[in-house]
Amino acid sequence: MVENNSDILLETGTNEIEIMEFMINENLYGINVAKVREIMLSAPVKSMPHVHPAVEGIFKPRDRVLTVVNLPKYLTGEETEHQPKDLFIVTNFNKMYVAFRVNSVVGISRISWRDIQKPDDAVSGGSEGVATGIAQCGEDLVTILDFEKIVAEIAPETSIKVSEITQLGPRERSNQPIFIAEDSVLLSTLMQEALSKAGYTNLHMYPNGQELWDALCKLKEQEMALESVALVITDIEMPQMDGHHLTKLIKDDRELRKIPVILFSSLITDEMRIKGKQIGADEQLSKPEIGHLVIVMDQLLERSSGETDKQE
Repeated sequence: MVENNSDILLETGTNEIEIMEFMINENLYGINVAKVREIMLSAPVKSMPHVHPAVEGIFKPRDRVLTVVNLPKYLTGEETEHQPKDLFIVTNFNKMYVAFRVNSVVGISRISWRDIQKPDDAVSGGSEGVATGIAQCGEDLVTILDFEKIVAEIAPETSIKVSEITQLGPRERSNQPIFIAEDSVLLSTLMQEALSKAGYTNLHMYPNGQELWDALCKLKEQEMALESVALVITDIEMPQMDGHHLTKLIKDDRELRKIPVILFSSLITDEMRIKGKQIGADEQLSKPEIGHLVIVMDQLLERSSGETDKQE
């Protein structure tokens, strides 16, 4: 058993990521180390009825019952024979613990998010695919998997629910411009649907922090940034530029720092909250709590518009 020591978490805002590389059927895949809690030797699993075909069942290594996902079967759609040296990568994100079966763990590479390219639709499968990026780790190309999408497909009730917006009751429409950085095609679509239902009609979606930052810089050159962007919502994990680095750039800028920034990520833990606070994030919320996100958006926008009225 190998535990993930929080000491290896990176300095905030450096736009770096640590990728844990693992093998499945002789193919190299990766996961953000921040999602990993420990690596365990595979163990007998108790099967459960009426579950997704890729769910092996559950096991209880200590005081926590874990769902086990057969990642080789999920990726290939075929039954695969368990190997004696198979490992379980135990993850924690979206406030859930899930164990993923893999064949072996290769190691950890520290790279820049700039070394991770968004795969084109032919490779990733577009909105149906589970590859969020292709990373250059030394001489190897590593496919970064969208674990949030995998879990959302296996257990849809754990993903963003548009029904949470209905529970907020009647709402007014808002045309305030909201800039959003989210690399997952699935989550980006769900967020657009939910926020539109919540009354936010002026949404600008970007697939990573770099493209959102470029848009902000262009508006700043035209002296239109503060009137063109009322709020920024950003994921943390994204190719090219992550949400922490994006937030740091915004909050280090004398003009742009006035724009409220919400970190909306599956990685919001106590350690991550410290990081977010260090770089000046206004709020940090855990996916998939979209109803909570809308409430916080309302509060930040009301606060910032009140401050603008005072200045005028």
